[in-house]
Amino acid sequence: MRQVDAYDPDVVAMSALLTTTMQEMKEVVEALEQAGVRSRVKILVGGAPLNQRFADEIGADGYAAEAGSAVSVARRLVQ
Repeated sequence: MRQVDAYDPDVVAMSALLTTTMQEMKEVVEALEQAGVRSRVKILVGGAPLNQRFADEIGADGYAAEAGSAVSVARRLVQ
């Protein structure tokens, strides 16, 4: 959360390669909410084990199946 304050990003993007790390994404979203900075950033998630349903469940703003499409999703989120 300090990094969001320090760098003021438009997007926080997270990627998971293993299902065991997916839970951490939910915790990051919750931590952003608790710190009061969630409304300032869009959250984008992706990675091999993820899908749109998971992104919706954790409250992410966007999902991309791979890095190439993540750029398009990020651009759309910040417009």
